[in-house]
Amino acid sequence: MNSFHIQPQVFFGDDAMDRLLELKGRRVFVVADPFVVKSGAIALVTDRLARCGAEHTVYSEVVPDPPIESVAQGVVALGGFGGDTMVAIGGGSAIDSAKLIREFRKRIDPSAPAMRLIAIPTTSGTGSEATNVAVVADTQAQVKIPLMSDDLTPDEAILAVELVKSVPPPLTADTGMDVFTHALEAIVSRAGSDFSASFAARAIEIVGTYLLRSYHDAGDLEARSRMHNASCLAGMAFNASSLGLNHGMAHALGARFHLPHGRANAMILPHVIGFNSGVCAQTRECASGCRAVSGYVAAARLLGLQTLDAVTAVRALVRWVEFMLAEMGMPKGVSQAGVCSESEYRAAIPAMADAAVADHCTAGNPRDATVDDVRRLYEALW
Repeated sequence: MNSFHIQPQVFFGDDAMDRLLELKGRRVFVVADPFVVKSGAIALVTDRLARCGAEHTVYSEVVPDPPIESVAQGVVALGGFGGDTMVAIGGGSAIDSAKLIREFRKRIDPSAPAMRLIAIPTTSGTGSEATNVAVVADTQAQVKIPLMSDDLTPDEAILAVELVKSVPPPLTADTGMDVFTHALEAIVSRAGSDFSASFAARAIEIVGTYLLRSYHDAGDLEARSRMHNASCLAGMAFNASSLGLNHGMAHALGARFHLPHGRANAMILPHVIGFNSGVCAQTRECASGCRAVSGYVAAARLLGLQTLDAVTAVRALVRWVEFMLAEMGMPKGVSQAGVCSESEYRAAIPAMADAAVADHCTAGNPRDATVDDVRRLYEALW
C-alpha cells in the first residue's frame, strides 16, 4: 500500500513573516545561521517574537554541513532553555541543525515537551524546510550522513522573499541548480508517483522560467519569490519520492573536497542523465518507455526544449544543463572547480564511489549502479 502525505504547512506572500506574531505566550528557541545574526536579518524574527510577547533565545553556533559535535552543543543549549517552539532561520545547515537538535533532545529526554518546528529558509535550494531528511557530517570519516525520519519534518515553513533578495549570483546559481536536481531526480525516481511528480514538474517549469532572471537581476523579486516556491515544491517532491545517484555522488564529492552541494549536483547531472538514460553521442534510439527516459523527456518538454523523439529530448536536456552551467559561470568539471589537484581527485575516486553507492539517496535511482559504474562517472567528471 502506498500513501502520500503533505507536510509542512506553508506560509508565503508579502506578509508571510507575520505568522510569527501568532506565537504569543510561546517559549521559542531560535536556531540561526551566524550570517543571519551578523547581517541583522535575525531582527525579522526576534522583533516579531518580542512584539507578541514570546520568550525567546537565539542559538547561532551553526556551521556548514553540521558535524555531530555542533549538533550536540545545540542539544545542550536547548536543554538549558527549554521551550515549546523552535524557529530555524538560515540555509540548509541551519534548518538541518534545528531538525537534529530537536530530534536528539527528544531522544535524550523523552519526558521533554514536544516542540513545534517552524523553518524559515534564507536560500532557495535545499528544500530542507519541506523534508524529513537532515544531513550530519562525520568529520573524521569525511562523510555526510543523511538521516531520515518523518519526525524530522518541520511542522511549518515560512517562505519570505525579503530573506533571499540579497543572495549573491554564485549562491543563486548553486542553490537554483540544486532545486532543479531535486525536481529532476524526483521525477525519475523509482519510488516516484503521480503525486510527487506533479510537485516536481511545477518546480522544473519555474526553474526554467525564473532561475536565470533571478541570477542576472537580484532585484527581480518576482523571480526570487518564484524560485523560493520552487525550492519548497521540489523538497516536497523528493521527500515523497526519494532522490538518486546524482545526490549520492554529490554527497561523497562534497564531503571529500568541500565543494558546495548545489554546484556538485549541477556538475554531475549531465553524466548521470547519460548513465540513467543510456543516451550518448552514438545513440540513435532508446527505450522511451523506461522510467528514466520518460522522466527526462517530460522534463525537456516542461522546459520547452526540442523533443522530436526520446533521444533528441534527452540530449536537449543535457545541453540545457550545460548551457545553464556556462551562463552562470559554474564549473563543468572538478578540474575547473579549483578544489584539488588531479592526483588528489583520482586517488579519492575509489572511496567516493563506495560512499556514493552506499548513500541512501542512490537507492531511488531509476537504474542500478555498481561501484565500477560510479568510478567511471567520477573519472569522466574531472
